[in-house]
Amino acid sequence: MNKSTERIIENIQYNIFSDVEVSNLFSGSANSRYGLIKRAARAGYIHYIRRGLYSLAIKYQHHKINLYQLAQYIYGPSYISLESALAYHGWIPDAVPTITNACMKKSQDYETPLGFFSYKRIPAVVFYEGVERMQAENGDMFFMAHPFKALVDYVYIYKKAWQGLEPAIASLRIDAMCFENLQLDELNSLQENYSNHRVQKFIAKAKQELGYEH
Repeated sequence: MNKSTERIIENIQYNIFSDVEVSNLFSGSANSRYGLIKRAARAGYIHYIRRGLYSLAIKYQHHKINLYQLAQYIYGPSYISLESALAYHGWIPDAVPTITNACMKKSQDYETPLGFFSYKRIPAVVFYEGVERMQAENGDMFFMAHPFKALVDYVYIYKKAWQGLEPAIASLRIDAMCFENLQLDELNSLQENYSNHRVQKFIAKAKQELGYEH
């Protein structure tokens, strides 16, 4: 390990870092600093996530990187949603290899040494409606959709013409008991937040099935 790489490993405070932190350690041109990063990545000391964003290699990490937190650094504003949020809340039984996110800007995918991250544009009146700021045990922060919010995003992105909850239960193998604690206020807020007709019909039918409307 050369001295420049040692300096990065010893002085970078967090597992995930950007060009800003590198520029605070080294003077000179942006190109020279980028060359240093490329050499360190090629040698396996750091990971190149996307242009301007990097992480320490596993051996040098202060603690294991939280991929949900990393997702927010890669592309934002964004929050964990769709299959990833449904799996996080235990609504679907299958493991999800891709970290799926909702975003405000155009849809993007990022393949990184730490995993595959997919971002889907969700047009909504209030982007973070039905989203909670979460904190992991080690202090890492990330934004996570509530499970029904994630399901609504799923209906929008995959253009599901679901007339109520049964198709969702059958398609995603969701336990029907997951819907028992849904509150009318949450359903109304989400319904007001989306103009898409498929989403509107899905939530309206869900409200009927849950006994909120007749």
